[in-house]
Amino acid sequence: MDVDGIKIEFLGHDGFLIECKDGMRIIIDPYNVSDSVGKADFILITHSHYDHCSIKDIGKLVKEETVIVVPADVQSKITKIEKVHMEVVEIGDEIELGKFKIEVVPAYNIGKDFHPKSEGWFGYLIKMRNVIIYHAGDSDNTPEMKSLSGYGKHGNKFIALLPVSGKYVMDAVEAAEAAKMLNPSMAIPMHYGSGVVGTIEDAKEFVELCKQKGINAEILERI
Repeated sequence: MDVDGIKIEFLGHDGFLIECKDGMRIIIDPYNVSDSVGKADFILITHSHYDHCSIKDIGKLVKEETVIVVPADVQSKITKIEKVHMEVVEIGDEIELGKFKIEVVPAYNIGKDFHPKSEGWFGYLIKMRNVIIYHAGDSDNTPEMKSLSGYGKHGNKFIALLPVSGKYVMDAVEAAEAAKMLNPSMAIPMHYGSGVVGTIEDAKEFVELCKQKGINAEILERI
């Protein structure tokens, strides 16, 4: 998927590769990624669960001086990887990395205990001029998401990457409601098809429900 020269590719589960015109490469939550993905300049981790912070995958994606952005409880894992730079962040932080900024936003469960709010885990807003990409992390449709709906205004291209599998996160119905609230330029389903939880049918249901609500939505093929 290309958005104003910024390429967004699905790596499976919650993983995405974002590649800019100048070749800068950002990878989010890599898990069981293909050997053909290549190296990353930046890796963003949403939380410490094995299917989001996979040291095996991070290890094959890093190069010398790759910047890895993590929550505090991931630090001990990342220190095992040599010659990388680690940035520890928390909800509310906004930091500049290269030619883009990231804002750290809440991601948690409501009414279930897999991702409690008390852990302080998160999603990301990745801001690249007029393109803003929201990776929701492992989250339900939280009250804080409502505050993000303004990012689709003022000529911005606002892309929302939303979990749809249910059980640990939103299901397709709940994710479509979140998409309606966020009103993105495009909604992309994630958190399915890896063998952990969720299927392509969840993604298809999400896309259909979004279209019924007047929201552009698309399934990205895994690379």
